[in-house]
Amino acid sequence: MAQLAVMTADDLTLDELRDALAPLLPAEAAFEGWTNAALDAAAARLGVPAERARLAFVDGPVAMIDAWFAAIDRAMTAALPPERLAAMKIRERIAALVLARIDAAAPDKEALRRALAVLALPANIAAGARLGWRAADAMWRLAGDRATDFAYYTKRTTLGGVYATTLLAFLDDESEGHADTRAFLARRIDDVMRFEKVKARLKPDPERMFSVSRFLGRLRYPAS
Repeated sequence: MAQLAVMTADDLTLDELRDALAPLLPAEAAFEGWTNAALDAAAARLGVPAERARLAFVDGPVAMIDAWFAAIDRAMTAALPPERLAAMKIRERIAALVLARIDAAAPDKEALRRALAVLALPANIAAGARLGWRAADAMWRLAGDRATDFAYYTKRTTLGGVYATTLLAFLDDESEGHADTRAFLARRIDDVMRFEKVKARLKPDPERMFSVSRFLGRLRYPAS
């Protein structure tokens, strides 16, 4: 009877290798920064040649951070399956999703601090904005958002801001169980909800707004 071949780390495609290295990188980046030294150490832990690992991250530090953040996306999705989210109100879903991301990154706070510093460099601003947008989009999609109009963009922009400021609060949070971060997030969501309520009240009534077509229609068909 033929034996099944055993797949090793060397058998992985570059995409699979990136996914395998992603959760190993932050522990090394906390000490080495998001550098080839961190990548080489992660590769050694996985048991692959450093040269091959570098082929998976030819774009350098931003590619490593991108892969780690994608791993956080996956951890968030696993922590909050659809049936659990379905039992929550939309506000609770968003809060739970943000906190799931923070919980996933919590063991590697120093690596996160270094990652955000890399993304804040002028050459990496666009990449940082893209990764922030991707995180916000992933959260809204898991929350059940199906918007395709202008709300699609405003929701993700707003959540991206909430998430970014909550991450900064988390980096300085020394409270037990990240209690201060959770309280900060709750306040930010409260602020957004209040703003949305005020915006809804100030939204013009379509029936009271001037409409060219309605005006011309009344000229043609005067009210009796």
